[in-house]
Amino acid sequence: MTIGSRGSELALRQTTWVKNELQKKNPGLRVDFVVIKTTGDNILDSPLSKIGDKGLFTKEIEIALLEHHIDAAVHSLKDVPTELPAGLTIGAVTKREDVRDVFIAHPQKPYKSFNDVPQKAKIATGSLRRRSQLLHWRPDLEIIEIRGNLNTRLAKLGESDWDGMILALAGVLRLGLEKRITEILPTEKMLPAVGQGALAIEVRTTDKQTLGWVQRLASTSTTMAVAGERALLRYLEGGCQIPIGTFGRVENNEFHLDAIIGSLDGKKIVRGKTHGKPEQAEELGRQLAETLVRSGGREILDEIRKTLPHESSAV
Repeated sequence: MTIGSRGSELALRQTTWVKNELQKKNPGLRVDFVVIKTTGDNILDSPLSKIGDKGLFTKEIEIALLEHHIDAAVHSLKDVPTELPAGLTIGAVTKREDVRDVFIAHPQKPYKSFNDVPQKAKIATGSLRRRSQLLHWRPDLEIIEIRGNLNTRLAKLGESDWDGMILALAGVLRLGLEKRITEILPTEKMLPAVGQGALAIEVRTTDKQTLGWVQRLASTSTTMAVAGERALLRYLEGGCQIPIGTFGRVENNEFHLDAIIGSLDGKKIVRGKTHGKPEQAEELGRQLAETLVRSGGREILDEIRKTLPHESSAV
């Protein structure tokens, strides 16, 4: 079996983990993987919000899958559009890593927490979702646009005069860089991206053998949680260019979902939550999206779409 992956160190670590788990759960199976460069990897001089294409980090890998060059693709679920190409399906969503974001201070600055950064501090992020929530929390901040893989971002931070940056905890943990973390940010202040912390294994719909192999890596609770998040995103038609944060989880056999829609400047935030049976996660996600739209989200989305005409599906 051959799996496809992006070439960053984080992507390779994630794919190696999937490879090892596949071989552990399917004794005798040989798994190889190939690196495929995506549009998002090639265009590093523009913000994601300005590129305006769906599947920035998945398209080329999906083409290889459809053309039978690979049998499965490993993605960070937050990069996967809510609508997949015909003939492809998510065969498994693995057990989720911690969904939260982290603040990493500049290595030469003595901050012990995010609240220690001074007025008008420079904070780097490539995410409009993070930008909106940061500015809602601290309107005085100067947000620095940054692209590149996690190691590249950390190197840029060390060479800069910035005060710090915001990253996903999951990636920092998977690269073994937890010592760099200054503070893990609470979801009350910073809701994660749809699917953050989870890996998706994509396969051809008709390839029952590969589907059977990868399904052994699926986490039922994570699958339900992200189904609710992705249903919300699908209804809102959100992407890199729309600040949407959401966190679904199954606790005590009940599904809980929190979500926000925010303006680009952080001045307007519409927040809501819902809960119900885990098997109703998708319907609950759609209903919460409708509630957010009625509660002021529609005006925020319309305003953003006027300034950012192209849309993408990876938050």
